[in-house]
Amino acid sequence: MKKQQGKMQGNKLLIESQMSREEILEEVGVMDSGLTHVEVAIRQKEFGRNQTVEEQKVSQLRLFIRAFNDPFIYILVLLMVISYLTADMEATIIMAIMIFTSGLLGFIQSSRAERASYALKNMVKNKVNVLRDGKMTVVTQDEIVPGDVIEVSVGDIIPADARVISATDLLINQSALTGESIPTEKYAEDKRATPEIFERENLLFMGTDVLSGHGRAVILRTGSSTFFGSLSIAATEKRGDTSFDKGVKTISKLLFYFMLVMVPIVFLINGLMKGNWLEAFLYAVAIAVGLTPEMLPMIVSTNLAKGAINMSSKKVIMKELSAIQNIGAMDILCTDKTGTLTEDKLELVTYINCQGEKSTSVLEMAYLNSYFQTGWKNVLDHAVMTKLNEKVANGWNKIGEIPFNFDRRRLSVIVESNLETRMITKGAVEEMLAVCTHKEIDGAISPLTMNEKDELQEMCSEMNRSGIRVICVAFKSQKTGVSFTKEDEEKMIIAGFLGFRDPVKSSTKEAITSLFKNQINVKVLTGDNEIVTKRICQEVGIPANGFLLGTEVDELMDDELMDALQKYHIFAKLTPMQKSRIIEVLKQAGHTVGFLGDGVNDAPALRKADVGISVDTAADITKDASSVILLEKSLTVLNDAVMEGRNVFGNILKYIKMTASSNFGNVFSVLIASAFIPFLPMLSLHLLLQNLLYDSSQLTLPWDKMDRSFLKKPHAWEQKGMLRFILCIGPVSSIFDIATFLIMWFVFSANTVAEQALFHSGWFVVGLLTQTLVVHMIRTEKIPFIQSRATAPVMISTLIVMSLGLIIPFTGFGHSIGFVSLPGSYFPWLVLVLVGYMATMQVVKTLYIRKFREWI
Repeated sequence: MKKQQGKMQGNKLLIESQMSREEILEEVGVMDSGLTHVEVAIRQKEFGRNQTVEEQKVSQLRLFIRAFNDPFIYILVLLMVISYLTADMEATIIMAIMIFTSGLLGFIQSSRAERASYALKNMVKNKVNVLRDGKMTVVTQDEIVPGDVIEVSVGDIIPADARVISATDLLINQSALTGESIPTEKYAEDKRATPEIFERENLLFMGTDVLSGHGRAVILRTGSSTFFGSLSIAATEKRGDTSFDKGVKTISKLLFYFMLVMVPIVFLINGLMKGNWLEAFLYAVAIAVGLTPEMLPMIVSTNLAKGAINMSSKKVIMKELSAIQNIGAMDILCTDKTGTLTEDKLELVTYINCQGEKSTSVLEMAYLNSYFQTGWKNVLDHAVMTKLNEKVANGWNKIGEIPFNFDRRRLSVIVESNLETRMITKGAVEEMLAVCTHKEIDGAISPLTMNEKDELQEMCSEMNRSGIRVICVAFKSQKTGVSFTKEDEEKMIIAGFLGFRDPVKSSTKEAITSLFKNQINVKVLTGDNEIVTKRICQEVGIPANGFLLGTEVDELMDDELMDALQKYHIFAKLTPMQKSRIIEVLKQAGHTVGFLGDGVNDAPALRKADVGISVDTAADITKDASSVILLEKSLTVLNDAVMEGRNVFGNILKYIKMTASSNFGNVFSVLIASAFIPFLPMLSLHLLLQNLLYDSSQLTLPWDKMDRSFLKKPHAWEQKGMLRFILCIGPVSSIFDIATFLIMWFVFSANTVAEQALFHSGWFVVGLLTQTLVVHMIRTEKIPFIQSRATAPVMISTLIVMSLGLIIPFTGFGHSIGFVSLPGSYFPWLVLVLVGYMATMQVVKTLYIRKFREWI
C-alpha cells in the first residue's frame, strides 16, 4: 500500500530545516558570497528554469475528433461500410445520418463547454534580490537556481522553496498554501520542531509573500520541485477517469457483449433456415444497428448541455460537461472549512473584563491599540475597528509604538491625553499573563494572584475550546510627558479579553442538513486546527465525534486510512497532498467524490476528485483544476446543482435502459420468428427505419423530469443492475411481438412469401408503437399518464413518432420500401396488443421494484 505522494520531499525539507546555518550552506554547495555566475549556469542546465507547468487549451479540431470517439459510433461506421460494400445504399444513408448527427451535436456541445480558463499562466516574473559573486544583484524569478542566496523584504513574493539563514521581524503570509489568514514569523533557527511542514519557522515556500521585516534565505527547490510547483503539476495533469467515464465504458462493454452474442445467432439461424446467406448477413447487420444505442452520444451531450444551461441560471458554471452527472452521482462531499462553512472573516464576538463581564472599556483600549499602530493591521485589528468609530481616538495622541514580534507575541502603542500617558498592549494570553501583576474591574485596580491567573487562563482555554480565538488587553499609565520602552512591558494591568470567531454562514446548517438528507456524506478537509474545526462542525450539524490530523494521516496505510474515513468527518491540519490522498482513497473504495475549495492549496484535491468545485473568485490555478465553478460560494447553491445533476443522470439512464431493453426484446422476437417463419420477419431497411424513428422520439428526454423518489439519493452506473433490467424487462415486448406474429399469421393469413409485405407492415407498426410507449412506461416507477406524466416535449415527440408509424404503411414512401396498406380490421387488434402490453409492463415493473427496491 502506498503512503502520501510527496511525503519523501516533505521529510527532506524537515531534515534541512533542522540543520544549522553552516550545515545547510554546505548541503546546497554555496558559500557566504553566494553562487558564481559559472555555478549558476551549470545549475540552470541541471535543474532548468524556475517555472511551473502550463495546461494547454484543447483545439477545436481535437474537440471535433473527440466527438466521434465513441465505441457505438465505431460500430456504426463499420456497419455502414459493410452496407455500402454490399450495395445496401438505403441502410448506408440512414447510418450515415445517425453518425453525422450524433457526432456533430456532441462537438457543438463540447465546444460550448470549453472555457477560457484552461490556460495556466506562468507565474508573474517578479524581481528577486540575489547574492552572486559576493554582490547583490537583481534577476527575474525564473533565473533563480538551487543554492542561490536571496534577500527578501516587505512586499516580496517568495520565488522558490528556501531555508531562512537570517531574519529580522520577518512576517510571512502563507495563506496561498495553507488557506489561513494569520501570518507566520520566520527565524534562522526553528525553535518549535513541529512535524507540520508549513509550521516550520525557518522554511519559506514559493508563492507566499512578505508582510513585514526582512531576511536572507538559501534556495532549496525551484520550479516544479517546489510545493507550489507540485500543486501546479497536480492541477494541470490529466484528470483520471471519473465516475461518469467509468460508467459509460461499463455500459458500452455490456451492450457490445450483447451484440457479439446475438448478432451471430441471428445470422446463422436465418442463413440456415432461409438459405440466402447474403440476405441473412444484411439482416444481421441491421440487428447489430438495432442493438446499438447510436444516439447515446447525442442524448448524453444534449442532456449535459441542457443541465449546464439550467445550472448557469442557478449560479453554477460547468467547465466540464461530464461533471454534471458526477455531481448527481456524488455520495461524498469533501469541503474546505474557511469561506465554505464560515464567512471567511474574523468577527469580534465578545469583549470582557477579568470577571467575564462585558466591558466597553476593554473594547475602547483595544480600538486605540489597533487604530494607532503603524505596522501591518491583521484581520483581528480590522475586526476591532469595525466595532467603534474614530471618535474614540479623539483626545489621544500617539507618541510611541513597540512593534509586534513572535518572541513577545504582543504589540504596544503609547498614547497621551491631557491627563496621562498610557501604554496599551494586546497579545497572546499566555505571554500577557506573564507580564501582568494587577487587574482592573470597573475602574478599580487590585493585585493579580497566581490563582486568579490560573482561573483566567482556564477561562480563555474554555473559550478556545468553543472555537473562539482570544487575545488579552492590558495597560500601564504614567504622568503626562513620560514615555515607555520595551522594557516597560512588565508589571502591567489586565483590562480584559477579546474573543474572535469566524462566523458560520447563515445558510450552512440548512444546506448541510439537505446534503445529508439527500444521502451525501460531508467530510471537512482543512489546514486549520482541529478545535476550531470541531466547533464549527458541531454548529452546522456535521458529526464531530473525533478527528484525524495530517501527521496521523501520513502514518496510515490506505486500508487503515479508509477505516478512519468511515469513522471520522473531520480531518484537520492537512497539507494539499494529504487532501488529495484522502480523495484518492475514497475513490478507490468506489465512492463518487466531490471536493469544494478555493485556495491554491486545494488544487491537487480538486483535480483528483470526480468533480472539483471552486468559485469564480479563486486563484487561476484553482479554477483550472476544477470542473465546476460556483458564482456564489455556498453549499445551498451546490445543493441545487446536485439535484440538477441527478435529474440529468436520470434522463441519461432512461435512454440507455429504454433502448437496451426494447432493442433486446426486438432481437429476441426476431430469433423466435426466424426459427419458424419461412421469410424474414422484417427487412433490414425496416429495422433501421424503425430504430431511427424510435431514437428520434427520445431526443426530447433531456427536457423530461425525474420522480422525486429518484432525486432523493445518488445513483451510479451499475453493470449488474443494467443487465438485470434488460433481461427482466426486454422479454415483455417479445410476448406481444409473438402475439402480433400469431395475429398476422392466423387472422390476416400473412403466412406466405407472397404475403410477407403485410406481415412486415403489421409488425413494423406494433414494434414501433410499443417501443415508443416504453418511453412512458420506463421513465417513471409510477403509473404513466395517471400518476406521472412526461413533460410536453416528450409527449409531443412520442405522439409524432407514433403517428408517423401509423401513416407510413399507407404512403407512397412506405410502398416504395416494401410496406402495404393495412386493413381496417387490423386496428382493433392493434389497440388490444398495446393495452395488453402497457398493463403487463406495469405489472412486471411493480414486481421488479418490489423485488429489487429500485427502478431507473
